[in-house]
Amino acid sequence: MAISEETKKSSEARLKANAKYDAKAYDRLQIKVKKGQKEALKAYAAQRGESLNGFVNRAILETQQRDQAEE
Repeated sequence: MAISEETKKSSEARLKANAKYDAKAYDRLQIKVKKGQKEALKAYAAQRGESLNGFVNRAILETQQRDQAEE
């Protein structure tokens, strides 16, 4: 099944638009985990119906809220 040139251009334009929006709307954060932990975290997040990114964001937010409640 060949992809038409028009479809390729449309897809490239969509990717470029998404990247432009992401750059404007989001900050990037890079974290490091021990080998194998990424897959374990992805599996855990998937079990809860979340993406890895969603899980990490929720973990950060919940930790901030807990820490502030303790203060």
